[in-house]
Amino acid sequence: MAVSVRGLYFVVTLFLGSFFGSIFMLGPVLPLMLLSPSWYRWITDRIVATWLTLPVALLELVFGVKVVITGDGFIPGERSVIIMNHRTRLDWMFLWCCLLRYSYLRLEKICLKAALKVVPGFGWAMQVACFIFIKRRWEEDRSHMENMLEYFCDIREPLQLLLFPEGTDLTDYTRARSDDFAEKNGLPKFEYVLHPRTTGFTFIVDTLRKGDNLDAVHDITVAYPKNIPQTERHLILGQFPREIHFHVRRYEASALPTSPSALQAWTQERWAEKEVRLRDFYAAEPRGFDREGMCRVPPCKTELRVALIKAASLFYWSSFIALSFAGLWLWAPLRLYFLVMMGVYFGQQKLIGGLELLELACHRYWKSVTGDEKEKVVDGKKE
Repeated sequence: MAVSVRGLYFVVTLFLGSFFGSIFMLGPVLPLMLLSPSWYRWITDRIVATWLTLPVALLELVFGVKVVITGDGFIPGERSVIIMNHRTRLDWMFLWCCLLRYSYLRLEKICLKAALKVVPGFGWAMQVACFIFIKRRWEEDRSHMENMLEYFCDIREPLQLLLFPEGTDLTDYTRARSDDFAEKNGLPKFEYVLHPRTTGFTFIVDTLRKGDNLDAVHDITVAYPKNIPQTERHLILGQFPREIHFHVRRYEASALPTSPSALQAWTQERWAEKEVRLRDFYAAEPRGFDREGMCRVPPCKTELRVALIKAASLFYWSSFIALSFAGLWLWAPLRLYFLVMMGVYFGQQKLIGGLELLELACHRYWKSVTGDEKEKVVDGKKE
């Protein structure tokens, strides 16, 4: 199949936006991490959020993707864990179309594979955004996840953490593996979802609860009624989804089970519900989660405001990319800065393993300094 001009435009624009954004927008802020990790986090979250509006603008304004949201919705600004079925490898990006309307993109963090952090541009921005990278080895992931979550609790910066309990997207191969798991454990076989892995989810909920940094869990079911672009390759070929449907269920954190075993059972119940919900979705005509297509919680932004944000994003990032090329062509000091920042990103990756790890180290240092000062006040003998 031939590569699509539309698909190339989409992928190249996103890459250049993240690449130049990491260099020219996020790069100047990096030194603040050494002085005040909490202020650095506050600023960089908002810078990264401006880029997260770009895929939404391209999908909806340029390619005409229709987004339908039903169910409970979000309470704007609340701290939550978002769990979602993983129908395609692109669900995490499509979710931004929902969050732009019903929440704030600056709050979102994602649990994702550690291999993605080394990708220039995208990976750099995700490191600065302090996404949680996992290696799928629980003994290692548990310690790292605990450090990251405790950091967010310490700085009191609200977050909405996206997690895919299924661990991978739905394909014939992954469905067969899920069926094998179901057969061995006496569970029903699913057609529209995979059986969830609950260890990470229960740990995240427990840690955020202890840190008083969790208001709710949002259980989102995503479906594609007309066509399903499974991978990035489909986007390059220009096969964008014509419609994306999100159904949101909101659960108060105080209403969730407290024991890990009960929370695991609760998660499995949600996935059994998803299976039924998706079966009904694809059997209906027209396909949809709610025949009335209504959301019980109104969006925090009007459609006019959303349209203006998308238009401003498309204009800004198109201009920013063009000006970045022009500046590099015309101004030697900018080329020098560009090379220095490239060295910083590649160098820290090799020496430290990621900017989010450096941020954690800076936070621990300042926390220890603050702790020493408090200790001096309590016990004047200590210096």
